[in-house]
Amino acid sequence: MYVDNVRLINFRNYMNLKLELNKKVNIFIGKNAQGKTNLLESIYLCSAGKSFRTNIDKDMINIKKNQCYVATEVFGNHLDKLIEIKLERNKPKRIKINKLELEKNRDLYSGLNVVVFSPEDLKIIKDGPSERRNFIDKEISQIKPVYRYNLSRYNKILFQRNNLLKNMGIDKKNRHLIDIFNMQMVKFGSKVINDRARFIENLALSSRKIHKDITYGQEELFLRYRTNVTERFDRLVDIEKNFIKKLEKDINNDILKGSTKIGPHRDDIDILINNMDSKTFASQGQQRTAILSMKLAEIDIIKEEKEDYPVLLLDDVLSELDKDRRKYLVRNFKDLQTIITSTDIIDLREIDSLEKKIFYIKNGKVVVN
Repeated sequence: MYVDNVRLINFRNYMNLKLELNKKVNIFIGKNAQGKTNLLESIYLCSAGKSFRTNIDKDMINIKKNQCYVATEVFGNHLDKLIEIKLERNKPKRIKINKLELEKNRDLYSGLNVVVFSPEDLKIIKDGPSERRNFIDKEISQIKPVYRYNLSRYNKILFQRNNLLKNMGIDKKNRHLIDIFNMQMVKFGSKVINDRARFIENLALSSRKIHKDITYGQEELFLRYRTNVTERFDRLVDIEKNFIKKLEKDINNDILKGSTKIGPHRDDIDILINNMDSKTFASQGQQRTAILSMKLAEIDIIKEEKEDYPVLLLDDVLSELDKDRRKYLVRNFKDLQTIITSTDIIDLREIDSLEKKIFYIKNGKVVVN
């Protein structure tokens, strides 16, 4: 799979840009705040329908304009798509696939799979559970689009249930409605838990092997899924049974607190290095290596599920890795399109031998070497 070209109009600091990309390696060089990450963001937008940097679409529109346009042409195994997205300040987002506009943006299945690796990914380890949930939610949604629907439905029902719980602290006559919300939460939430458990199991197996290779067998990486719903994920029906039991058992506490304590909205991932919590005990270098291993494992999982490699987006990370880690990462470039941003020319023999295209960025202007 590869992105053939990118077209940007009034996107961030790009007023009018069209780029033809190399099928293998593309390196964008420029100082900070010149628009390198904006370019990666535009590609991710065409993949997921949203940014990996902000939850507010209008933030991507040039500050002096009222609308922007982003388009990519993507090719791969059984894939030939033109993806177009139009953002306006006071109107809903519009998405077209091969010139056909989607009725609902949540129906987007672009076919463009991407893996993003940036210095900000250290938040997956350093920050709270919501950062780790967000990480797995984004990745599973690429592999299994129905997951996004199940998660959206669950979050909507959770919001409604919490509103009912807050009101029940004052007026208890609607308590019978809780059973209806419980059934719907269990229906969609159990599917979310099941998909998360399977994804993390695969991610753990692949990333453990990669991490062991990167660290020359000195370190072992363990990923462990935690949910307060159940300890077993073998069968969906068992998850549902445990979920409904715990919701019913905890109802008085939920009414007292005015919120729901049981469910996948409280899930987390333990990221352990040599059986020790990486958030507390690992150095920043070890944390970065763990994230690198997880990102490379994502590539393997997507390739296995989709029978095609994703596009790899590297946002100024090569300078953050030591030489051995950079070499290991570069060895993965041969099979997939890679788009790299950097503040300096990358001095690495392994990259010199690759088919590549080099671009220089300054104030939203791009020059091909």
